[in-house]
Amino acid sequence: MWELKSIAFWRAVFAEFFATMLFVFFGLGFTMRWSPGPVNVLLVSLGFGFLLAALVQAVGHVSGAHLNPAVTFAYLLGAQLSMFRCVMYIAAQLLGAVAGAAVLYGVTPPTVRGNLGLNTLHAGVGIGQGTAVEIFLTLQFVLCIFATTDIRRNGFMGSAAVIIGFSLTVGHFFGIYYTGCGMNPARSFAPAVLTRNFRNHWVYWVGPLIGGAIAALVYDFILFPRMRSMSERLAILKGAHPPEAEGQQEPRSDPIELKTQAL
Repeated sequence: MWELKSIAFWRAVFAEFFATMLFVFFGLGFTMRWSPGPVNVLLVSLGFGFLLAALVQAVGHVSGAHLNPAVTFAYLLGAQLSMFRCVMYIAAQLLGAVAGAAVLYGVTPPTVRGNLGLNTLHAGVGIGQGTAVEIFLTLQFVLCIFATTDIRRNGFMGSAAVIIGFSLTVGHFFGIYYTGCGMNPARSFAPAVLTRNFRNHWVYWVGPLIGGAIAALVYDFILFPRMRSMSERLAILKGAHPPEAEGQQEPRSDPIELKTQAL
């Protein structure tokens, strides 16, 4: 397996760990309640969106800036990365998320940190309803990622990082009222570990993974099909050979932030 011997691959794994740690540290930090009253939905939504845009811009050329197991799983289904890379990315994301949450827990006064931004279902929202909301939130998010970072597009205008950040913000504007807005199993996993509260936690894995999977299948097989044979897809999933352009720099005009297969 070529990835085991690739410095670029291990650099990408570290980038996923490091960027996810920053994402969770700052993201959960936006949810801290320094004054009485409900969570400021505008602050949290814009904060998460701006933060993701910055991190995609910062490490997108290194790892693809997934920072989210649902995004990585979606790229696996689209045969755009190997199974080994998928496993290592998700492990790095989860470890990074817990590390970021742990640092936030340590620097925040107990009276402020509360449940550390733990995702919970809103009163009156059932488990099935919450799962459905998470599916739709993540579906639109991953669909946006696939569309804005597709190197087959001609005449792409704008920044993929900013557009992806907007998509995350839109999800928060809607989802906070239903589920607290997970959209990212790593983001939901970290506060659950630190607070030892896993009540209905599976909703924040099942929903995003299904949503990401639907987005990948719809985009890659219906909206903008990739003409690859089954043998080609299997070779990519097995990590049988490195990409043709490994080590070559892409033109600056291409939206390559999440092009994992180019690493």
